[in-house]
Amino acid sequence: MRSFFLPGRSTVHGVNGVCATSHPLASLAAIDILREGGNAVDAAIAASAVLCVVEPMSTGIGGDCFVLYAPRGGPDIIGLNGSGRAPMTLSADQLRAQGIAAIDPLSVHGVTVPGAVDAWHRLMEQHGRLGLERVLQPAIGHAEQGFVVTPVVAGYWDYLVPVIETTQAGRAHWLLHDRAPRAGELFRAPGLAKALRAIAKDGRSAFYEGELAEECVTCLQAAGGHHSHADFAATEASDVVPLTSDYRGHGVVELPPNGQGLTALLLLNILETFDLEELAPFGPERIHLQIEAQRLAYHLRDQFIADPDVSDVPVERLIDKETARHLARQIKPDIAMVHVPDGAPFGSDTVYLTVVDRDLNAVSFINSLYMGFGSGLVTPNTGIVFQNRGACFVLDEGHPNRLEGGKRPFHTIIPGLVCHTQGPYENKVSMSFGVMGGDYQPMGHSHVLSNMIDFGMDAQEALDGPRVLHTGGLIGYEPGLPAQTVEQLRAWGHQLEPVTAPWGGGQTVQIDWRQGTLIGASDPRKDGCALAY
Repeated sequence: MRSFFLPGRSTVHGVNGVCATSHPLASLAAIDILREGGNAVDAAIAASAVLCVVEPMSTGIGGDCFVLYAPRGGPDIIGLNGSGRAPMTLSADQLRAQGIAAIDPLSVHGVTVPGAVDAWHRLMEQHGRLGLERVLQPAIGHAEQGFVVTPVVAGYWDYLVPVIETTQAGRAHWLLHDRAPRAGELFRAPGLAKALRAIAKDGRSAFYEGELAEECVTCLQAAGGHHSHADFAATEASDVVPLTSDYRGHGVVELPPNGQGLTALLLLNILETFDLEELAPFGPERIHLQIEAQRLAYHLRDQFIADPDVSDVPVERLIDKETARHLARQIKPDIAMVHVPDGAPFGSDTVYLTVVDRDLNAVSFINSLYMGFGSGLVTPNTGIVFQNRGACFVLDEGHPNRLEGGKRPFHTIIPGLVCHTQGPYENKVSMSFGVMGGDYQPMGHSHVLSNMIDFGMDAQEALDGPRVLHTGGLIGYEPGLPAQTVEQLRAWGHQLEPVTAPWGGGQTVQIDWRQGTLIGASDPRKDGCALAY
């Protein structure tokens, strides 16, 4: 528990429902839906739609969505992969023939067909109560009537002006007087409201087969894209079987590739071989082990994770405990590795949210445009921003993540769950959680869970703690990391530099089965909050 003599947040507690998101308007929308009689799925979709309006650089209906859903808290857990695919007629050979060695994040070739709307529709049809028309109303209201821009959102918006001002549609829909809106200003998105109204009325068909599809395809083709009406019409989210690995008696649940949840499990398996609880939580020994384990796990991620429908991903071998023990033996206690290639520096703007309702239905939900304002391409009438997830494809011959028509790219966004592995609540969900931040996410999952499991922190303390990430040959560290830790890590051969923006964000909701209560926590790195009732 945190010191009440210092600034900080407390966890929030309730019995009827808890939602944690990166924006207060989204959290409030979710709670309102729950109070109206909706379930956790209704509330999660409502919150995600609001975030598409009030955090437009981070998420949108032009992006993708991944979900873990545990009806009544388990034991059955449903996985949903709502990521889109490359246009069927696009290939790596075509781009290489044009002299392109890597996909530019601001190129139309980085735009995969958006999968989020189909995922929302599928979730609602199979597990929701209220229907899309009802749960999209809060987002439509904020888009039409306006919302007040919050400080963190304002900062990212301003930083990303060079991306969104590259098209006339981007300037028209997402700038205010040719600049980013400032904190405290009112902003309206009437074009996006129109798109959301169409989806509320006609569901997925509005986006993938109706006027919105026509606008999307016309916009992308005008920019030189290979996207077709057939690509949009064929888009379909996939039911997938989640992966589970044990970390010190806790079952950690992630989605399988094409996402990097497998990387988080591998990283945790490596860390499990060390007695972390004997170390200072933010001391050099623990941070050193975290960094080295990350480098090893990310090295394998970059070699193997791809679309399993097309490429052979050795999931069982990567998740095996013996693989982790072999990797762990390469870590020296007081010297940095020099021969492990760095992971690719994937930047990202993403929203993660989680909802648990009174029936203990638990939803772990993540929606993203990938990089801030995605590709920067925007539809002229409705202001839909297209993601640039296809920039994660590689063009090298023989790589499992090589671009092919109809293929899903490697994905960074990963929702998570934790389950009891023994006792009266065996296989029941103990926590729904996620950590935003693109490349940081597996590191974030392992860091937050280790904070809680190894060091006994509550969820809010675990989210609050200082973070590090090895990327691009350097370790970016947040200013909260103790100075003596930084000094010792440098002495062991690590190259560190302070980051100018925090590593990601995060949300959690825990289920106390014995008490029948819920506990929420929300990352202070974002504007959001956890709300309970």
